[in-house]
Amino acid sequence: MKVLSLFDGMSCGQIALKRLGIRTETYYASEIDRHAIRQTQLNFPDTIQLGDVTQVDVRQLEPIDLLIGGSPCQSFSFAGKRAGMSTIDKEEIYTLKRYLELKREGFLFEGESYLFWEYMRILTDIRMYNPDVLFLLENVEMGKKWERVLSEAIGIFGVHINSALVSAQNRARIYWTNIRTKKVGLFGELHADIPQPQDRKIFLRHIVEEEADKKYYLSEKMMGWLKRHGEKRNTDMNVLGDNDKSHCLTATAQAKGNLTTNYVCMAMRGRETCLTSRRTEYGKRIRKAYEAGSIAELRKNIQQLEPRTDGKTNYLTSVQKDNLIWAGLAGCRPDRKGKTGTCSQNPLPFGEICMSCGRIRRLTPTECARLQTIPEWYQWKCSDTQQYRMLGNGWTVEVIVHIFSFLKDNIHINIAWQQA
Repeated sequence: MKVLSLFDGMSCGQIALKRLGIRTETYYASEIDRHAIRQTQLNFPDTIQLGDVTQVDVRQLEPIDLLIGGSPCQSFSFAGKRAGMSTIDKEEIYTLKRYLELKREGFLFEGESYLFWEYMRILTDIRMYNPDVLFLLENVEMGKKWERVLSEAIGIFGVHINSALVSAQNRARIYWTNIRTKKVGLFGELHADIPQPQDRKIFLRHIVEEEADKKYYLSEKMMGWLKRHGEKRNTDMNVLGDNDKSHCLTATAQAKGNLTTNYVCMAMRGRETCLTSRRTEYGKRIRKAYEAGSIAELRKNIQQLEPRTDGKTNYLTSVQKDNLIWAGLAGCRPDRKGKTGTCSQNPLPFGEICMSCGRIRRLTPTECARLQTIPEWYQWKCSDTQQYRMLGNGWTVEVIVHIFSFLKDNIHINIAWQQA
């Protein structure tokens, strides 16, 4: 099988293929980050690097059997401005034809999410000689408008899979693929027919390291700042949860000295997020406080620690404050059933975390790799910063393994599989 991987990063696609025992005759990778390229060549030295995706010409390559890639997502993400695909003059781009026209005329584009059209350009060129080429495209959960645009362009509606099913990370993504398909509805729209992976019941407690270097813990100075910041803005650190769901599921792990530690993942969020419409009592309380004038700070200047309630982590990004761990001692945790939390010193109002009974740290690079289900054999020779960045931009390997497991259902691929 000959594979072309666009936006290849640290080559999670190759990791997944190896995990399944699928051999590739040729693996082309389009990537521009030198650190990611170095990592790929360290682990997969036979990879043929092609450089910038905008310069890839499939006519110069061997015939491709499988095209994969995860195009940049920042302009689609609910966490961003959701500008979608547009020029810097704000013309939105809905078709490959229009994109190519704008590209030829020298227009500049907003962000990087427009590079989806480069994926489509390359897929269209491959389809000219191989109409049955298999493909996989990954991107974030996005608004229905842009999801429809991508689906209609690629010719198939994607499947939504959350990495939480196979890892300790909450990472909802859309996967467009023709590896297995079905027709749906009166008009026979083509949909990706990848079933949901079985829930492996993996939580944060399963991936945390028993000991973490002190460099990963927030300093006393930073902890003091968080406390002062909260007091000044009249805000608390709370466990957020909808009324119709269970309360915080604490994730326990054994720490040094056989002391039980409760690990809760949290993120440092801007107040903009807190003030959006939420059906949580905490969200309503914060909005009322802001509207009443008791919080006078500009929204953009306010940061808040927001713990998760499900024992998972947030999805990995290249921003480390999106995933922090509160490690609290036994006896200091939000109550799962009652109305109050417990603390070794004093009772806590429901949902509140006692800062004095625990410490906050970043996830370690090893923990981040585990969240992305990167196998132990994958070698790392880069700084922590680059490892965080690559993992945040990468794929959850076990999700890709699940999707690729259906490759054997394709007859022409099955032959290569058996020969391998």
